[in-house]
Amino acid sequence: LFGHEKGAFTGAVRQKRGLFEVCECGTLLLDEISEMTTALQAKLLRVLQEREIQRLGSERTVPIDVRVVATTNRHLPTEVANGNFREDLFYRLNVVVLDLPSLRERTGDIAPLVEHFVRRFNQENGRSVRRVSEAGMRLLESYRWPGNVRELENYIERAVVTASGDVLTPDDFPRELATGGPKPRTNPVGVGMTIHDMEKWLILNTLEAETNNQTKAADKLGISSRTLRNKLYEYGLKTPGGNGQADGRAVPK
Repeated sequence: LFGHEKGAFTGAVRQKRGLFEVCECGTLLLDEISEMTTALQAKLLRVLQEREIQRLGSERTVPIDVRVVATTNRHLPTEVANGNFREDLFYRLNVVVLDLPSLRERTGDIAPLVEHFVRRFNQENGRSVRRVSEAGMRLLESYRWPGNVRELENYIERAVVTASGDVLTPDDFPRELATGGPKPRTNPVGVGMTIHDMEKWLILNTLEAETNNQTKAADKLGISSRTLRNKLYEYGLKTPGGNGQADGRAVPK
């Protein structure tokens, strides 16, 4: 983000401009800003307040003129309340807010997205799929899409690559689309169950509902990602340092 001067560290053989300088008079997108460390949050706050940066190894500041767009899939006021995100940085960024609903809340976007993905994956894979049938489109529009646009993209790519004809039908999509995805588990909470067991059941089933996305699961549970990781370690599913399962995800049993 800030760049460095020649000789600032071993291997710094030349001066390098950071992204703030590269984006001068333009727009810099900070994706998933809620995952930024608190140390970097403090540096970003200073940049936004002073409108200047300082390259690593430099004694002078460089004025900048950059529009910053920040995105997150988490509820930042909750992150602020939990101590995971700086309140002053939140209010500095919280000028114009665009709330993008989940894909299941905007089914009218599915058809143009499908058309775009079909065209794209045709080009990438040398395929000639023309369209999705009406029945296929009804199937796509009835699904809940817990993985949002990325999940839709993956299903369309799979269908385009494996299709035997030039029109995608319901048979070209996984059966889980027709069944609405994995069914929620029966709630076992009742008399005789310990608080620890109830907590574990809730955490693992929330993870499963969010397709093992720990960030989304932690947000839905109202806890920090660190707390969730510690709980998974406690259940023997993942270590605090991430040296657990090969894919780094907790798999509910």
